[in-house]
Order: sequence, then C-alpha cells, then structure tokens
Amino acid sequence: MPNAPPRAPLFLEGTPSVAGTPRHNSVARRAIGLSTPRRQTPLFAPGTSSPLPFPSSSPNKNATPSRVRRLNYDVPGSQDSEPLAFPSSPAASSGTPKNRRGDIHSSLSITPSSAVPRARRQNNLPHDDLRSDASHMSIPASSAPNLSAPAVPSDEEPDEIRAIWGTTVNLGETMKTFREFLRGFKIKYRIAYDRERGLRTRVLSSPEEGELLLYEGYLRRMRQTGETNLNLDMLNLAAYPPSKKLQNQLVKYPQEVIPAMDQVLKDLMLEIAEEDQQVGMEGMQGEEGEEEISEIMGKVYKIRPFGLPSVNMRDLNPSDTDKLVCIKGLVIRATPVIPDMKVAFFRCLTCNHTVQVEIDRGKIDEPARCPRDVCGSIGTMSLVHNRCEFADRQVIRLQETPDAVPDGQTPHTVSLSVYDELVDVSKPGDRLIVTGIFRSVPVRVNPRQRTLKSLFRTFLDVVHVRLGSGDKLGLDRSTRPAGGDRIPGVGGVGGGVDMDEDQENGADRQRRTTKREELEAKLRQISQRPDVYGLLSRSLAPSIYAMDDVKKGILLQLFGGTNKSIARGGGGGGPRYRGDINVLLVGDPGVSKSQILQYVHKIAPRGVYTSGKGSSAVGLTAYVTRDPDSKQLVLESGALVLSDGGVCCIDEFDKMSDATRSVLHEVMEQQTVSIAKAGIITTLNARTSILAAANPIGSKYNPNETVTRNIDLPPTLISRFDLLYLVLDNVDEALDRKLAQHLVALYLEDAPETGGGQDILPLEELSAYITYARSRINPSITEAAGDELVRCYVTLRKAGEDPRSNEKRITATTRQLESMIRLSEAHARMRLSSLVELADVQEAFRLMREAINTSARDPTTGEIDMGLLDTGVGRQQRKLQADMRRAVLAMLDGGAGGTRGVRWSEAFGQLEAQSSVRVTSADFQEVIKELEQEGRVKVVGERDRRVIKRVDGA
Repeated sequence: MPNAPPRAPLFLEGTPSVAGTPRHNSVARRAIGLSTPRRQTPLFAPGTSSPLPFPSSSPNKNATPSRVRRLNYDVPGSQDSEPLAFPSSPAASSGTPKNRRGDIHSSLSITPSSAVPRARRQNNLPHDDLRSDASHMSIPASSAPNLSAPAVPSDEEPDEIRAIWGTTVNLGETMKTFREFLRGFKIKYRIAYDRERGLRTRVLSSPEEGELLLYEGYLRRMRQTGETNLNLDMLNLAAYPPSKKLQNQLVKYPQEVIPAMDQVLKDLMLEIAEEDQQVGMEGMQGEEGEEEISEIMGKVYKIRPFGLPSVNMRDLNPSDTDKLVCIKGLVIRATPVIPDMKVAFFRCLTCNHTVQVEIDRGKIDEPARCPRDVCGSIGTMSLVHNRCEFADRQVIRLQETPDAVPDGQTPHTVSLSVYDELVDVSKPGDRLIVTGIFRSVPVRVNPRQRTLKSLFRTFLDVVHVRLGSGDKLGLDRSTRPAGGDRIPGVGGVGGGVDMDEDQENGADRQRRTTKREELEAKLRQISQRPDVYGLLSRSLAPSIYAMDDVKKGILLQLFGGTNKSIARGGGGGGPRYRGDINVLLVGDPGVSKSQILQYVHKIAPRGVYTSGKGSSAVGLTAYVTRDPDSKQLVLESGALVLSDGGVCCIDEFDKMSDATRSVLHEVMEQQTVSIAKAGIITTLNARTSILAAANPIGSKYNPNETVTRNIDLPPTLISRFDLLYLVLDNVDEALDRKLAQHLVALYLEDAPETGGGQDILPLEELSAYITYARSRINPSITEAAGDELVRCYVTLRKAGEDPRSNEKRITATTRQLESMIRLSEAHARMRLSSLVELADVQEAFRLMREAINTSARDPTTGEIDMGLLDTGVGRQQRKLQADMRRAVLAMLDGGAGGTRGVRWSEAFGQLEAQSSVRVTSADFQEVIKELEQEGRVKVVGERDRRVIKRVDGA
C-alpha cells in the first residue's frame, strides 16, 4: 500500500532505550522539536528470535504490566501491524493514533493495526458455513462446542497468556469471534432470536432480505459519512450463535473486550475499503480510494454497545463494579465541558529529557527520577501542561424518574461521566437510557493525607446514550437544537415514529418504514373520522365523568400552537411569540381537578408535577448550590426549566406563597427565567405550558362574588391564562345519579362506559397521535381564518358597549386574540391539517366564549367584564365606589360631620340605610382609604373609636 508507514521494529512501553545514544544527537532532536530517545537495548537477544522480551530495568516499568507487554505482539492480526507508538522511542512518529478512550480504562495497550498485507487479509475472510446462500433460511447449529470460535492453537502463544489475567477472555479468540460476527451477521438471525423469545417479528418480503449482511453495510456508511462510532446492539451478539459467549464476556469484562473490538473494527474498515477499491466501487477508485484508506488509518474507531435490559439505579451493587450496566433516568444537571488529561508530558529540569505517561484509571504515574541513565536526577520531572493530551469530559447527574421512585422514598441520583462525542448530547430535563461501566473509586478523608475512606464513590463511565421517552409524548421540537438531537454513531439506535431516515441502513430502514407507514396510516385514518375531536377528548382521562369542555381545552393544550419568531419585530431576530397554552382550573373540592392533572402528567412530555404548598420560588426556577467535586457555585435547574418543551402541572395553585407565584409572571408570557444570584447572571429558557388547579378561598365557590374575590390570586396572573375554567359542584338529581353510576361502575368492573358506551382510544394510541401531530404538523393561518379571527375579536370587544352609560366595559384584550390564534392552531394540529380553517377558529372562539362566560361574569349585573380578571375590579364595582365616595363627602360636609367628624360605625350605618344595593365593609374601607390618600379626609382613633374628619381646605 503506497501510503502505509514503513515497518519498524516493535518497541514496547517501558523498554530501555538504545544504549549509547550520543548527547549531540539528542540535542539535535530537541532542536527540531522531537523528544529525545531513551537508551534502548535490542528487543531480542542477538542471534535469537525469542518472542519474550527481557525484563525492563527502567524505573518507569510500572507504566504497563508485563502481562500486557507480552500480549501486544501476540494479538492475531497484529504481527505485521504498526509499531506501538510510545513517546521517547524513535518509532513515536507513527501516523496511527493511539486509541485512548476516556470511558474504557483498559489495562490492555492494543494499538489498532493499520496496514496488514492485502493477501493475508483475503485469506482471513470468515467461512461460508455462517453465511448461507439466499435460497434458504438456515441458521448455523449452536451445539455446545460451536458456541465460540475454535481455540487458537497453543503453539502460537505461550500457555501463560491464553487468557487475560483475572478474566476468562482469550484475546485471540475474542477478536476472531467478533470479526466473524461483523462479517457474517444477517438479519435472519435476529428475527429467529426474537421468535424464540416470543416477540412479534416482521415478515420478510423475500429470502434475500434475510441474507443481508447488516454490519458490512454499517461499516460502508461509516466510511462514507466519516463517522467513527459503531453502535452495537448486544441482542444481535446473543442472536448470532457463535458469539453468545462473547456477549457474556462483554457484559462481565468490558474493559478488556471493548478495546479488542475497537481494533477489529478498524481492521475491518481497512479490509472492506480495500475490497471496495479492488472491485472499483464508486468513490474508491485510484487516488480517491487511497485517500479514503489513509484517512481511515488516521482515525480512531470506537464500538458503543447498547441493548442491555435496564435496571433500577437502586439495584446497582458492588458486584456490578467494572461490569456493563444499563440504567434509565432524568438529567437534572450537566457540568460544562471539563478537559480530562489522557497523556501527561514530563520534562526533566536538569537535562530537558522528555517523557510521556498515560493516565491509568484517573491517576498519573509521575516518574520519580529522570529515566535517562546519563542524568538520573531524583525529583526533577515537571509536568508541561501545554504538551499534555486532553479529551472532552462532562459529568451528568441522573435522577430516578418520578414514576420509578418507590412510595415514601427520595429519588436516587447517579453521576455519569461522558467523554468525547457524547459530551453535550443531553441537557437537563431529558430522559436518558444509558449504557456504561459501573466504577467505584476511593475517596481521601483529607486531600492532604493519604488515608482513604472505607466508603467508595461510585459513578458510571458512559459508553452509549439514548434519548428515550418511553410511552410519553414527544417533546416540542422547536425547543431542541436546530439540527435536531444527533446521537453519535452508526447503527440501529432508537425507533419510534420520528426517527431520522439516515440512522438506518437499507433493511433496517425498510423495517422501520413499514412500521412507521402502518402507524402513520392508522393515525391518518383516525384523523379522517368526523368525530375525531370528541373521540380524542373522550379518550383523555376516560375515568372522569363529563367535563367535556375542560377536557377539550386540555387536549388542545397538549397539541399546542406553533412557536413563531417574527423577523421584522424589534430586537435581534424579532420577538418570539409563544405557542404554549396555559389552562387554570378553579372549582369546588371533589370535582377531580387533581385527577386530571395527574393524568396529563403521565402522558405529557418532560412533565413536572408540583404542589403549591410544597414548592418554593427557587425550586420552580433555579437554585445555586456548591458542586461537591469542583467546589464551584453551580446553577441547578428547577421544575419550570426542567419541563422546557413540555407541560408543568401545578396543584393547589392558590396556596402558593406570593414570592413563589411572582416567578410565574415572566415564565407565562416571556417563557424565560432571569437569574441574578451569587454572581451568576443569566436567562434560562422555560418554554412550558402550565396546567394549574386552584381552590376558592372559602373552599366552596361563592357565586355572588367575583372570580378575583373567590380566588386568592393576583389579577395580573389570572389574565395570563388562556383558558380559565370554573368547575362547580351544582346539585342536579339526574346528573348526580349518572355520576354515581359511573363511579360505582369503575369500582365494579374497572371498565367504565364513557360517553354512553362510545369507543375511546387507548393511552398508547392517544400518545402516539399527539406526538405525531406535534412533530410533523405546523399549521399556518388561511386568509378566511384570519378574517374570522378579526371578526370574533371585534365581536368580543363589542359586548362591552352599553347605551345607558358612557363608560365601556372591557370584554376582551389582545391576550384573548392571541389565545384564540393558539387554540385554532392547536385544533388544526388535532385534525392533522397544515392549514387553520374557519371551523378551527369557530371552535377556538366557542371555547374562549364559554371560559369567559363563566369566569368573567359580574355576579351583581350578570354581564361579562374582563376588567374583573385584568384589574380585579369590575365596572359595576367602580361605579358603586364612586357613588359611595360622593355620599361620604356629602355626609361630612353636611350637618352630621361638623367639626368633630363622624364615627366610623355611624357613617357605615347611614350609607347602608340610604343605599339600595348592599354595601360591604371592605368596599367602605377601600373608599375611605382612597380619600385619606388624596388628603380629603382624616381618620383618628383606633378600631371602634375611629372617627372620620373632613380635612379643612380639601
């Protein structure tokens, strides 16, 4: 091969450098930027070809255990491989990068081979007994002796290194088995394995489809896309009969097996590239092919295994240490990217000799003395930071999901360390399925002392991450990064409705496509039903009787409007108009408000459920805490920030403290959380829909009082809700009988007939339908719908005109118009329509009108007055206060006041006597307070002895 580096003798880590290297030669090497070589003795004794190296006498011999040194050149396939690149040996200028993975602290020092002769590679192709022809679906027999590849003959390697020390892993056997797996695995093996386990499998369109070589296709796509990670489904390893033992070894000894797999992957990448070059495949001809091959040589390839059954993080035991485990959880914190040292570079202060030391399990084996025999100074090796090699690292805190926490216990958290390509894949609030190696490291009692605690610190070194939501809804795509969530690697990861096309190869894509097409066809069929709106709202919380309008409003909240950024607005790129719909339920006790909240929380994306009394302002937004590792002040995300792109359910909304509630003003309109704490000044995104439930002040709603008097909430907050529903418990014999029958039926059968025996969608289908609509449909408003929106808004505004008075009642504000736009977009999404039509606007107008009718009606006049919600005071109330004010001043100016004034109780009694409407003490107090602030009257005395006096000259 033209671009292959020349062969060089095999140098091993810790081998003494060549004897008698002249001083001037090392000076010259340093002058051109090369490190000086150590003294070296010949690798083999003169005149012999013994494969066993002489024991090293270098002080640095602890860098690599001797068992590994013997292994390095006995790896099958690496006899002709590139020399191991070690710092101070002349062979260090090799072009093949060393595979240093942060997540695998392996004691093996395998260097991926780069240039195995082509003739030898062709002879190493797997046997045809595992790759049957396309005419039948035969599967290799899996009798006991054939479960693994045949053992490597003993004359090729000494007995003492048949298995890696402390494990049952035979390196040669492992690499050969994995090589055969990659070259021979076909889709039919996985189908047969799934059938054995009783899982539903797809029907192959032809026998040839089952004969497709899965991983060869993946490797070719890796070469074409430049991807260096291969996602390996461990169920495929178990499904391929010869590699069942390998799957077991991978789970038990990942540190030893994964580096060997990485090397096989690189060898096969080169092999397949050369095969394609010989065949003359497009893009692999002549110079172009040579460039591709040299590019492959310069890369480090990694295997990322996944597919283990997930365990609860509470069940992680000391027996799992250094094994491969899989856990699920919710990300609550992610640190910034940390530079993680991989190779330390030391320089002798006396003779300037340089040496590189690899990090072994997070520790640097610092040389105690200069390794050059000429110098040999003790304690002169100093670390040169700029010449060290670093990798990206990030620490993530993963918490148990609320549904997995046992009753009465606090959620567990686990620290994850992610490296290189997996950094910044997830953000707080994501639900992850993580595969990694369970680690435990000792902790010092005091950083200045060497005494260790008996309790070890545990964490997970992550090898594979998958964003998973289970049976929950898909989150809002507009809140994710512009390019979408890209999990690094090639191979079948994920699934579901909205999986990217380019994540699968031909056969996989066909399987996913058929599944997806079936699901899409079913969802489209549902959307064509004339009663789809009623069907979906019935399916939402079917155990709750009636409350149709409330369910319809919450259903539209789950679909949501579209988020828009207007370019021609103010600011950079224009303001962002929210598409999230906020709903408030107010009502009597026992009308199943909390039940609806719990149900929505179950299926809502990134849903967070909090209670008003148990939440604080910092718990909802963000709080500053000290990081236990770095001792730095860090910002922890609260409930609203964690539910970014989802729904936040808040129960007992009225019992929140004022400080907590004030946080919501910004979140509900601007959808951000501004923080200025402990020197951290930032703005966090909280693009969330809020579904809140509140009880009236006296627990029972008083129909004779206004909404703001009934609910202990500030009017500014109430006006930010798009829909405000009053759920009242009215006495009606017929309704009460039906409700009681419904409840009893629930206890008897657990299969209630909702809506008079009409059909409902199961939870999974409802969830899939909403996910599909949220991710695929972004409706735009038609001209007719726009005109209808304008007409509906003007109609709402006109309702306030009253010919009998000059003052107009406010019956709608621009917030109601924006709410109507959002609701009509959500209704169009619900129909899977890309256009907002007239019917959508009319339904949104009906919902708005029904909600306003109940919540903004003035009990004294029976008229709608939005001033009640916006300012807390209706027009009738303002008129009453003005009349009372005039009466009080007239009373004080008349004979009753005189110079001594009027007693408080007398003035209130006189007003009540001469008024035709009821005068409350609160209204009277409010009027006197206003007059006192204006300087027109003065109140003297305390409590019952209070006297109201007129101020002279006022």
